[in-house]
Parts: sequence; C-alpha cells; structure tokens
Amino acid sequence: MPAVPAFHGRLDARSPRRGECPTREAPVPPRGLCSVLGRRPQRQLALKDLSPEEQLDAFISKYAPEIAAQARAVLAKMRAFLPGAIELVYDNYNALAVGFGTTERTSDAVFSIAVFPRWISLFFLHGTNLADPNHLLKGKGKSARHIVLYGPETLDMPAVQALMVQALKRASPPFDPRRPNRIVIKSVSVKQRPRRPKPL
Repeated sequence: MPAVPAFHGRLDARSPRRGECPTREAPVPPRGLCSVLGRRPQRQLALKDLSPEEQLDAFISKYAPEIAAQARAVLAKMRAFLPGAIELVYDNYNALAVGFGTTERTSDAVFSIAVFPRWISLFFLHGTNLADPNHLLKGKGKSARHIVLYGPETLDMPAVQALMVQALKRASPPFDPRRPNRIVIKSVSVKQRPRRPKPL
C-alpha cells in the first residue's frame, strides 16, 4: 500500500499563489484544501498501525452497507472452505481484491474475491482448464475466469462447489488445513474509484 508523498516547502520564500499549499515558513490555515492534504500522511500512518484484520475491515467498510455485509459473509464462507489459506489483500484502484493461496506469492493464489461497488465476483485464477459443463465461468483472459456472486449463497450452489473443488485439487503447493488462516496486506492504491455507487 503505497504511502502518500509528503509535501515539502520550496527553497525560495515567495508567497504561495492562490490554491497552492503554503511552504513550511508560511502559516497553515486551519481549514481548506491545504490543511486536508497535509493530514493525509498521518491518516496513512494510522492505517498501518492497525492489524491486517482491522485494515481489511476498514477497506470493506468503505462500501455501501449491503455490499459490505455480503463481502464479509462471502469471506467467512471462503475461510470455512479453505482452512489454512493465506489471504492476500489488494485495495486496488478499481476494486478490493482478496486472494486465497498457499503462500504469500501472488502466483500461488487459487481464488480471489473482488468487491465492486454494486457486486462481488469470485475469480478462479487458473480457471481456463476447469471443466465447466454449466458454463458458469466468464472471462476471456489467458488464465483467470470469474463468476458474479448474487449473494453469499451462490457459493453453496453444487455447480459452483464442483468448480471450487476442481481448482482446490490443483493447488500447488496444497492447502494445509492444520495451519491457521492469515491475512497479508499486499498493496493499497492511493487513488481509488469511489467504493459506493452513484445514486441512480
């Protein structure tokens, strides 16, 4: 999760133009754009002080309550299905993504949950060769395929379960259910699309 760059004053002592942030020598106004920007690094540091679990919950909380509730329910089902998984969290520009793998390497992730403003998708990161008689898998990439989840209950559908079992059997190295699940925050985009949809 890249840090927000700090603002540094210029070496010359000219007065800031209208709309500029003042240099260190100039007084900082109590409100307005400059003071808000000046506080961003502190908020970033506060986020890093949280545990990975708390950070992930904060990312989810940026979504509308309905989507946030669905995301938490989907993650709970994935954790029950994948004991021993390492969760790789990417708070990206377009969406919040949580990968499920056997190591901290992205290439070893088998599944990923992507949370968008209006829906949640389950990605099979090596899904091109999965047997899919019901034609549930969508996408045209070289490796990944996905299913849009209409709710956490979509994960309980027999056809979806069959796809997940197939993908799970191909995991290398395999998942170790004796190991506790663990969350790793991999990256956070400073610039992000709004997590809540615009009113229709």
